Amino acid sequence: MNNDIFLSVVAVLSGFVLLVWGAERFVYGAAALARNLGISPLIIGLTIVGIGTSAPEILVSAVAAWQGDPAMGVGNALGSNIANIALVLGITALISPLKVNSKTLRREYPVMFLTMIVALLLVLDGQLTRLDGLILLIGLVVVLKWMITIGMKEKKDPLELEYDHEIPHIATDKALFWLIAGLILLLFSSRILVWGAVNIAHALGVSDLIIGLTVVAIGTSMPELAASIMSALKNEHDIAIGNVIGSNMFNILAVLGLPGLIAPHTLDPAVLTRDFPWMIGLSIALFVFAYGFRGEGRINRWEGLLLLCSYFVYLGILYFDASKGMHGS
Repeated sequence: MNNDIFLSVVAVLSGFVLLVWGAERFVYGAAALARNLGISPLIIGLTIVGIGTSAPEILVSAVAAWQGDPAMGVGNALGSNIANIALVLGITALISPLKVNSKTLRREYPVMFLTMIVALLLVLDGQLTRLDGLILLIGLVVVLKWMITIGMKEKKDPLELEYDHEIPHIATDKALFWLIAGLILLLFSSRILVWGAVNIAHALGVSDLIIGLTVVAIGTSMPELAASIMSALKNEHDIAIGNVIGSNMFNILAVLGLPGLIAPHTLDPAVLTRDFPWMIGLSIALFVFAYGFRGEGRINRWEGLLLLCSYFVYLGILYFDASKGMHGS
């Protein structure tokens, strides 16, 4: 058993490393290809970069559901959103306080809330059905179309200038190579990560949901953490926040939608009583901190520390619930 656990831990750790690198290469190739096709930097940033940083969550969720562990995909969706706000923005704001100037981001806040409320209403019956999954995935198409429309209309948004600096200038054949290589890496790494995570969950006697909310969610949020820290250090604060808002929308619509479409199931009651309230509460905190009701939005170091502390409180609650579940069984 110890040997199996060791192999599973190695699979999870190597899966995370390959996921992060695969996502980075996928975004690099896709963004460069889109630029070569004449697509504006703002549209590339809002759609391709947003989906690219959510690619680890999307593929891990799909693989987990396909292999009969949809609860891990649900945990990954909600856990990644909680980690993105509390862990990613908490650490980023501690390193470099964030200022938000983009009008586009202000438009994205209410859409992010709307996706969360729609998802909550769909699963209030305790079921994640195929119809729920289909509605969420249709919502993904609608949101992408809305983002493209915004990107075509918006002129001189600070976010566009920031994305313009970040999108690489490389030949089309090289961009295609990295796009395909990144996708292959993502598929391979998500398979081995899910295999290892399921084995660890079974060996420790904890639920797939808890593993999805913790180990898998933190690991798949690493691209967002790396992207947000690098953006903040370059004074591209709008990208740092925009990565999280975009990723959270895609996590709800795609990462939560896929388990419903692939493997409909009854949700753990804690999803509605614990995880959804935490996700929505942290989203409200982000809105209050960063929206900028009287000028520019801002997340200072104290607010970053508050977000980070809230994440450790959440992990403590998960540990208590997992311990109670193990003793109960």
